[in-house]
Amino acid sequence: MSYAIIEIGGTQVRVEPGRFYEINHLDGAPEDSYVVDKVLLVKDGDNVTIGQPYVAGATVEGEILSHRRGRKVIVYKMQPKKKTRKKRGHRQELTRLLIKSISVNGKAIAEAPEVDAKTPVVAG
Repeated sequence: MSYAIIEIGGTQVRVEPGRFYEINHLDGAPEDSYVVDKVLLVKDGDNVTIGQPYVAGATVEGEILSHRRGRKVIVYKMQPKKKTRKKRGHRQELTRLLIKSISVNGKAIAEAPEVDAKTPVVAG
């Protein structure tokens, strides 16, 4: 199993090809490709490459699927005995990113399996 740990959207995320992840908002339209070059760690089978701070020549390619908003978080502030109350809400802007491949020095070590749109996917 191959995976990488990348720095994207101000956070560190463990990613695998063929999966999608919700991360902080990225610039770009849906169906645009997105390349991340801030790769902290790459694991390919038994080989582990750790960057200092980043792995040289490693990239993770993905595709922006959609822009969304996260769940609402309610912030409630109250001072007892003062009759002051503040109720605020917040929804984080998110981007859904599908990981296509992980590459090191131009060679793809892991790629997402291609899904044919004509054949139906049957859940077992």
